[in-house]
Amino acid sequence: MMNQPQVSIIIPCLNEEGTIGTCIQKALSTLKQEGIEGEIIVADNSTDNSRDIAISLGAKVVIPTNRGYGNAFYKGISYARGRYFLFADADDTYDLREIPMFLRPLIADEADFVVGSRLKGNIKNNAMPWLHRYIGNPVLTGTLNGLFKTHLSDVHCGMRAITKEAYAKLDVKSEGMEFASEMIIEAARKKLRIIEVPISYYPRRTPSKLHSWGDGWRHMRFMMLYNPTPFLFIPGFLVLLLGVFMTAALAIRGNVETTSLHSFILGSMLAIIGTQMIATGSYMKVYGIIHNKIDKTGFTSVLLDYHSLELGLIIGFMIFFAGMVSGSGVVIKWISSGYGSLSEVGNAVISMALAAIGMQIIFSALIISIFLLGKKENQ
Repeated sequence: MMNQPQVSIIIPCLNEEGTIGTCIQKALSTLKQEGIEGEIIVADNSTDNSRDIAISLGAKVVIPTNRGYGNAFYKGISYARGRYFLFADADDTYDLREIPMFLRPLIADEADFVVGSRLKGNIKNNAMPWLHRYIGNPVLTGTLNGLFKTHLSDVHCGMRAITKEAYAKLDVKSEGMEFASEMIIEAARKKLRIIEVPISYYPRRTPSKLHSWGDGWRHMRFMMLYNPTPFLFIPGFLVLLLGVFMTAALAIRGNVETTSLHSFILGSMLAIIGTQMIATGSYMKVYGIIHNKIDKTGFTSVLLDYHSLELGLIIGFMIFFAGMVSGSGVVIKWISSGYGSLSEVGNAVISMALAAIGMQIIFSALIISIFLLGKKENQ
């Protein structure tokens, strides 16, 4: 019977025949040197010779059903038998001779999750494009730290290690590059002990498979799903407040048709846009709660309360009704004037804005109710 490995090294691979062998050899020699019993699992979707090279060096090769960075790790983890999981890439940009740095804190029970930091370590010349090093990575890392109360310097580092027990607590589901962000976010939500270790980062020998803007947007979009408040709720509330203030102030002044019609229309549009932003944030919040990405506390509990949804419908109908009544008054005046010209643009704009905002609130309450109904049926 094979010995139980202490660590499972999981490496996703997609056409890396020039480097996969080097990665495996570094890992094997390090494990031998440190006296650590380990296994190497390569999750491979290659069309070149990467798979054959990995097999020839003694690695266990598994084939993910679907492509994707996250899918590769899920497949590898499903075959892992070690007490610790170590993740690395197959392009030899991470030095697998640094494996002990990741395992020591786990073995000593000083951490549950260890993440490498290229920015605190040694980035070799031409290893990381300036766009990633000075803009993309710091912006995404800073955003994640601010949203989820972490204190990391390089949340997208692909070399990391975690205990088997800690990984079992994470509800990670991302199939693509967002897997890296989701691990950090989930670890923060589950209160895992996370530490960073500085590492070396080397240039790729082959063209990168990353898509800077596309992958960056996917990471940002994923963070919005976990916490839409700073992206939609707060900006939406400020836009709504500005729109209501502009519209009300100009309406009180009077004569908007002759003095400030464009500003008046702009204020009404801002009020509508702000309401739509808040509604979209609500949808994302509910989706996140249903899929266990957001905790049901504070405002979210109020948002999902049955009586709050009923109140939303009542408020929406009242605002819509007020808009329709105001609009009816404009129509009656127009008919009374013999269908001629009428200086009622201000009232017409207010009527339209009230009707639109009221309908948005009504639709939002109904959509959230449907989301929650679907959740209850699945429970």
